[in-house]
Amino acid sequence: MFNIARNELHRLFLSPLAWVMLALTQLLLAYLFLTHIDYFNSIQSRISAIPGAPGVTEMIAMPLLSNAAIIVLLISPLLTMRSIAEERRNETLPLLASAPLSMTQIVLGKYLGNLGFFFILALLTVLMPVSLSVATSLDYYLLSAGFLGLMLLIASFIAIGIFMSSLTRQPTIAAVSSFTVLFLLWIIDWAGNTGGEFSILSWLSLMNHFQPLSQGQINTQDLSFFAIVIVSFLLLTIRRLDRERLD
Repeated sequence: MFNIARNELHRLFLSPLAWVMLALTQLLLAYLFLTHIDYFNSIQSRISAIPGAPGVTEMIAMPLLSNAAIIVLLISPLLTMRSIAEERRNETLPLLASAPLSMTQIVLGKYLGNLGFFFILALLTVLMPVSLSVATSLDYYLLSAGFLGLMLLIASFIAIGIFMSSLTRQPTIAAVSSFTVLFLLWIIDWAGNTGGEFSILSWLSLMNHFQPLSQGQINTQDLSFFAIVIVSFLLLTIRRLDRERLD
């Protein structure tokens, strides 16, 4: 399993697309980071007299992590689309399936490989606000909760992307379908807000469960939701490929 994860991560870094995505993402996030700093400096004198005014972490770090979540939503389908679809298109999936590994190990290996790439991306992102600790104090609990929320969101994106990749032999179709599902789970909360106090549409929203974590609220409901999404889509992928192996 870990050999497959290492090979998947190695394959990602051999792809120019992955390097371009990583570079452009960090460039865009660096620009947004500097924009948040500039905005905070412009209003600092006005909010300094307010009791309990938001500080550097709330005004700079957490908006940056929210920006990163949206960017990952856009780029994750482009990187997960090749996980299984390309294996099927190149007709190497039967060879992989014939290896002395269970389909669970194969799927988890590909999942961990993709997760490793996005962990590097998220780590580089969180290091930007951490660099401010040289000149100011940060709320590390809030920052850690936001980073946890970002990683859980990314883990859900990857699980969904790999499942969509297992349904087709065309990476482009996998990317489009993955983005469609992720975007639907993002905006589904808009319809959920029209309901009562509880709405199943609101509960299904990935962003609706990410926001409490980005505000420093770690609760079992949100953690359980992300765990259900990740495990469910990984199990669906394993079942889909197991069925294909038997056929």
